[in-house]
Parts: sequence; structure tokens; C-alpha cells
Amino acid sequence: MHDYIVIGGGSAGCALTGRLIEAGASVLLIEAGPRDTHPLIHIPAGFTRLLSSPLLSRHETQAQTSMDGRKRILPQGRVLGGGSSVNALIYIRGQHEDYDDWAATGCNGWSFREVLPYFKRAEDNERFDNGFHATGGPLGVSDLKQVCELSRGFVRAAQQAGIPFTADFNGERQNGVGFNQITARNNRRCSAAVAYLRTAEKSERLTVITDATVQRVVLEGNQAVGVEYRHKGQLVQARCSKEVVLSAGAIQSPKLLMLSGIGPAAELERHGIAVQHTLPGVGQNLQDHAEVGSIAYCHGKYGYYGQDNAFNTVKNGLQYLMFGSGPVSSNVTEACAFINTDNPQERPNAQMHFVPIVFFDLDQEAIKKPGATINTCVLRPMSRGEIRLADKHADTPPLIDPRYFAHPEDRRVAIKGLNLSREILAQPAMRAYTDEEVFPGLSVRSDEDLLSYINQRAKTVYHPVGTCKMGTDAMAVVDPELRVHGLRNLRVVDASIMPNLISGNTNAPSIMIGEKAADLILGRSALPAAHV
Repeated sequence: MHDYIVIGGGSAGCALTGRLIEAGASVLLIEAGPRDTHPLIHIPAGFTRLLSSPLLSRHETQAQTSMDGRKRILPQGRVLGGGSSVNALIYIRGQHEDYDDWAATGCNGWSFREVLPYFKRAEDNERFDNGFHATGGPLGVSDLKQVCELSRGFVRAAQQAGIPFTADFNGERQNGVGFNQITARNNRRCSAAVAYLRTAEKSERLTVITDATVQRVVLEGNQAVGVEYRHKGQLVQARCSKEVVLSAGAIQSPKLLMLSGIGPAAELERHGIAVQHTLPGVGQNLQDHAEVGSIAYCHGKYGYYGQDNAFNTVKNGLQYLMFGSGPVSSNVTEACAFINTDNPQERPNAQMHFVPIVFFDLDQEAIKKPGATINTCVLRPMSRGEIRLADKHADTPPLIDPRYFAHPEDRRVAIKGLNLSREILAQPAMRAYTDEEVFPGLSVRSDEDLLSYINQRAKTVYHPVGTCKMGTDAMAVVDPELRVHGLRNLRVVDASIMPNLISGNTNAPSIMIGEKAADLILGRSALPAAHV
């Protein structure tokens, strides 16, 4: 019998598991997807080939009534390492205020000064070692070895539009435009599985089971004692001596709680699931970033158009293998900007990801032309959605309703952000490579027409959070120590515990959550708060 069972080998689950093993505990880690052996996982540009692969669960949302009534796709990593094995490697922590806002709502211990030491404990940064950054941690954080001319043009164009350059989105202030740091070491992806499990797996105290579907958490009274999972056609029950930890992500963690009889009573009874413990907040408070692109075609073969054809694939692969350089060493999304759409001096409320290709979502048409895409998202959406069960079977996908742009403030900021991205696209530094804007198109000017374009083209940024939110109010699912309210020996450790979506990409914060959770579970004193 293991001390702990961790359900989900994603960013938070791997970080937590690695630290528990390091502390001498024994862990059973159960992952729904396969091991991270696919060679493209470990190459920075490889993720572009993986987006439509079985290494991501291709979740489909409910019809988005606040948009155009269509269903959207919401893929999530389904492989050891989770999203950190298949994402664009971008290392962003969010804003200081994000975590201070969590603390202000009753999440004691989660202010920025208190979580910064856990970001730093995880980090091995090749450029920074200061009050905000550290070296020597398991997670490699590196500068890009490859940046194409279009990405450099975007950074110059943003400055021409009045956005200041920043060398560090994770330092004193997030505001500005610049080049991303990525989760890589020695020019290879450093996923959470690489960072935390490679060493841990040398221990006989860690058992990793992949391609296994957890059916439910096993409860005895108000205490979690184990899990039931299906593996190779067999139904297996595993018990632990200490705690069960859900790290399955913002879609699967609430689903598993509900399948286990933990959640809104009416929702459970509707599917014939015996109510073990009523928690109305399970599956509620869903938040996600949705982005929309302004796009121009290039008047030459700039950016990464055509780099995936047969000849270039061989040429670029050889360049990467022999010299560690070239397009294969790029994460493609090389630059971004954080802006406030109302006052440039204020806290950013929108993020721009620059992509040096023409890029729409996987369920939309592919345009085979060289181009530039500026994808803009509302950083702290006010819209709230939910996760519900379709039925009581573990293999059935849940019902996912993000309710994108349901709140009028999200629509207002999205329109202003889209217009700012169009201004950047029109600057001389971009027009050196591109022709006139083609999407949404120069004729699209009114707020009504822009909103119609947003409704047609907006896509997920793959950042769902909040469905097992941390807090002390009636809708909170876990307390500030990540213990499920009202139950013993059961915690949730992943992005689902975020009360509010952080202002940026969610991989680094998920790893931080795993790092901090390890100390909470082990009963250790918190790392000393940072003096910044």
C-alpha cells in the first residue's frame, strides 16, 4: 500500500509527486494517457504536430449561446506531463495582483509574496537569478534559441504603437512587449514529467500507471481511502495509508468528484449517483481564456509557412540535431505583449500571442499562405461557466460550458484588444513583411461587426481553471490547504483550485501549486515570504 495516490500526471501532479518522493513518501501516480515517449514531445516545435493527436483529449463545449451558438473545442493534454508535454512551452506566472486577490478572498498563504518562493524553488532559469528568479530547480526555463524575423517585427511594431519593451514578463511588472522564455533545457522541452518524474522514477517508492481511467474515489464515511480505476480491461481498487490527491485538471477533477458522489446534490441525483457529500461548488466557476486573431498575409515567404513540408522537415530536423538551431528549436509563439486596453499605465487586462503563420483553431479552415497572426485574449474574464456530468459513467465526456463572452465587460475588452492588435499589424515594422489586414478586414469597423467576428473566430487558449475553487465561502470546494471541505484525506491539486484565472498562461502556476501543495501535505512550514 502506498502513502499517497495522485490522480493525474499533469503539471501539478508531476510536481507534487516528485516532491513527495523526494521527501521519502511512497506514491501511486495514475495517468489517463500514455507515457511521454513520443519523440515530438521533447522538441520545442514538435507540439504543432501534436495538437490534433491522441495526446490531447479533444473536448467539445456546449453550444456557446453568447457567441454564435456553435460548439467549440477545448483540447487538454492526455499524456504523462499533461499540458506541459504538449503546450507551447511559454513560461508565464501571471501578475502579482492575481495572487494578492486570491489572498484577499480568504485564501490565506497564497499572496504573491507567499507563492513567489515556490515559483523560484521550481525554477532553473538560464538568464535570471534575482529577487524574482532562481537557478538550480528542476524546471528548466530558457531563452529561445530561434526567433524568426516576423516575431522580431511584431515586437518592434508593438513599440511603434506605444507599448514599451520588457525583458521579463515575470519580474517587477508584466506590462509590455517582448520575447517569451520557455520551459526548456539544453534546447529540449522540460515538461513537468521530465523535471520531476525522471529522478523520482529511480525510486522504488514511485509506481506510475498510465492508460488508466479512474472511476471514482473510494470513501469510507467522510474519509478517502483509495481509488477505483480501469486498466487493461480490469477494474482495480487501490488503497493508500495517507491521502488521495486529485490532479486531473479543471475538467476531469470535478468530474471525478461528482462520479464519487461529491458535488451538487441535484446534479448527482439526476444521474442516479448516491450523494456521499454535498458540495454545491464542484464543477462551477469555470473560467478560460478565449483569444481572437487579427491576421495579415505576407508578401514573401516570411515566418514559418512551409517549414513543415517534406523537404524542410528533413532539412530543419538535421539542423536541429546537428547544431541545435533552426525552426525546430522554436516554440513558434515566440513573442507576446501584455497591455491595458484603457490606460497603458494600468495593470494589463489583455494578452497578445504572436504567431508567425496564419492560424485559426483546429476546427476551422486552414489557410495555406504565409502570414502573421496576433491573437488577443481578455486576461481576467468575468464570464463564468460550469462542468456537469452527461451520465454516471467514467468514460463519458462531461458537459463543458465555458460561456465565453457572456459578460458584457469581456466583450468590451475583447473589442478594444482586437483594435489594438490591428494597430500593431498596421505599423511599419510589420508592413515590412505583410500586406494589408485580411482578418477581420479593413471594412470591419463598428463594435457590432467586430463582436460578430469575435463570435465567429474566438478560440480557447487552453487555460480552463476554477472548477474546484479554493476558498472559505459556500461555493468553495477546497480550503487554503487544498483539502476538500468536509472530507478527510482528500485534496485537489491542479488549476481547478484557482478562485480566479491568473493573468497569463497557466502551466507555471500549476507547477507552483504542486510545489506548494507538497509542503502542505507533508506538514512542513511554508517557505519564507519573499521581500519584493
